[in-house]
Amino acid sequence: MLHVLNAITLPLIGDVNLSTSLLIVFMICLLAVVGFEFVNGFHDTANAVATVIYTKALKPVYAIPWSGTFNFLGVFLGGVAVAMGILKLLPLDELMKLPVSVGACMVLAVLIASIVWNLGTWYLGIPCSSSHTLIGAMIGASIAFTWYYGGAGVNWDKAKEIGLSLILSPLIGFGAAAGLMYLLIHVIKWKALFHIPKGENDTPPIVIRLLLITTCTLVSFFHGSNDGQKGVGLLMLILIAFVPAKFAVNHAIPNDKILLSLNNTEQVLSRTTATGASQALILTTDSAIEKAKTQLADKVDTVKTYKFRKEIKAVSKGITAILSSKDIKLVDQDRATITAASKQITGITDFAPIWVIATISISLGIGTMVGWKRIVVTIGEKIGNEHLNYAQGASSELVAAATIGLSSSFGLPVSTTHVLSSGIAGSMMASGGKGNLNSKTLKNIALAWILTLPVAIILALLLFMFFHLFI
Repeated sequence: MLHVLNAITLPLIGDVNLSTSLLIVFMICLLAVVGFEFVNGFHDTANAVATVIYTKALKPVYAIPWSGTFNFLGVFLGGVAVAMGILKLLPLDELMKLPVSVGACMVLAVLIASIVWNLGTWYLGIPCSSSHTLIGAMIGASIAFTWYYGGAGVNWDKAKEIGLSLILSPLIGFGAAAGLMYLLIHVIKWKALFHIPKGENDTPPIVIRLLLITTCTLVSFFHGSNDGQKGVGLLMLILIAFVPAKFAVNHAIPNDKILLSLNNTEQVLSRTTATGASQALILTTDSAIEKAKTQLADKVDTVKTYKFRKEIKAVSKGITAILSSKDIKLVDQDRATITAASKQITGITDFAPIWVIATISISLGIGTMVGWKRIVVTIGEKIGNEHLNYAQGASSELVAAATIGLSSSFGLPVSTTHVLSSGIAGSMMASGGKGNLNSKTLKNIALAWILTLPVAIILALLLFMFFHLFI
């Protein structure tokens, strides 16, 4: 981590004149986000290896590095849609207009609130959602920000969208896993699938072992592509808060390419006819394009970068609305032109440098290999009243991988913990009814699920107020 700090902090100091105290806070924040993702690794990723360990498909010494590797690949190859979705909860545009110390308060409040609750639930061996924790912390810090500075606060539309995803995904996991298990019991009827392993040497047949390893691999990869991106979003939050001129927009995209995309969009809009609200949308988007073109050459300091980012986001939003409008008719070529331009323009604000993705990937991968046992024991032994069998492990992980992968494709964060836990509960119930479920463990998981959001909100709100006194 030190070489990363050395690589990025020295040039930043000259550009934004961070004071010594803020530079120290900056470094603490960088270390804290790495710590958050490390904790996420052994807190959440334990879910992915629980089934292969408890079905004896893989020994822990092989399962943990295997899962860690695919978590790493999931973050590295999963894009940044979820990361950017997380950031949209926060009032970033308002934050960029204020002193760096305000951003420091928000970043520290979010990070420390998330880490404290994650570590607490891990210590108690309760599967708890890092997604819920992080989102609650962001909401709490945003509410505190609004109290102090007014203006835009929590993006409640995005919060509702994410909240719906977090609520529905465990229900989907439970129902789909129960349905799949029912299919295996009553249609497939392969007795070997329902064997409960006993003893160290009672390993599954090769076909079942490969199936369980495959489902573990998929859950690990998609966990990285979803949960890992939250770490990417947090690290980008730190960079935008402390050095917005460098990280609020993607300077790796050359100005001539940006200008070409803006000009192509403008040309399409100039020959597009519409009336009423649709015509107003076209004019508003066209105006934002002109402003963005004017500011393009000057996106070199915080104020100008803020203005440029604001107009680029307006352009992106306008293009999305135009493409989805039923009242605006576009010929196929024009639609293809502005669709391609939209991807280029969106990439100006929705991005993460490769070193950011690499840092989070490594942190999550290493975290997977440490401290996994507490959560694994709960998942493998305590959700049901009987030991996990092969079919239950495979069905719950297959459903979890599909649910998480689909959510990632829509840029929505979900809880790996709750999707997999509910999937195991669904498969257990399909095997033996309600009596096959451990009500005490399920109550603890449900209680953590209910408490996480309000606790994280309150923690982050209080921490923001505390840090505001000293930074």
